[in-house]
Amino acid sequence: MRTRFRSLDDLIARTFLRRDELLMLAEIGALNSFGYNRRTALWQIEWVVKKEGELFKQTRDRIPETRQLQETPLIAMTPVERVIADYQGTGLTIGSHPMMFRRSELAMRGVLRTVDLQHIRVGRRIRIAGAVITRQRPGTAKGFVFLTLEDETGIANIIISPNVFSEQKMTILNQSFLLVEGQLQILDRVVSVKAERCQGLWAAGPDMDSHDFC
Repeated sequence: MRTRFRSLDDLIARTFLRRDELLMLAEIGALNSFGYNRRTALWQIEWVVKKEGELFKQTRDRIPETRQLQETPLIAMTPVERVIADYQGTGLTIGSHPMMFRRSELAMRGVLRTVDLQHIRVGRRIRIAGAVITRQRPGTAKGFVFLTLEDETGIANIIISPNVFSEQKMTILNQSFLLVEGQLQILDRVVSVKAERCQGLWAAGPDMDSHDFC
């Protein structure tokens, strides 16, 4: 019983994956075990998946020999591109958190990490940024909206008043990454930021799946 794929040809012959499925596997790095990087795998797929006439089509019982690796003019993905591809393909990444790639720039703008909040004086106005992973508006909260932002160090709780939500609704609902300015507060030992201003952090970046109003 075969349990391992010897090559990309072997994978295609035994699974009959569609071209778009193969391309997605390549983009998320699932074919790297064959000795490719992600873009080399994309290039190799186009070489391997070629339409053949019925007379010469491989039978299902035969596993083709591995074709010679084709040289690719495509450069390898950058770390940022790999993370974006991960989120587009799977909705998550086992690599670096997207916020890590902007941390130096954000630090120069006075944006704190989540882990820093526990050391900040209550009532101080701060900036915090991260991926929006939840949006909640409980029926008993009198119109307040609650966000959870995630960065590379943890999660931050954001409280948005009805007025702020009304003024900045499109940004709050449509941006996957937010930079929030507001006042630090602690209630029942829970650290949160009462938002005064929210803005999108990235013009283009990975699309994050969030749990909204559920």
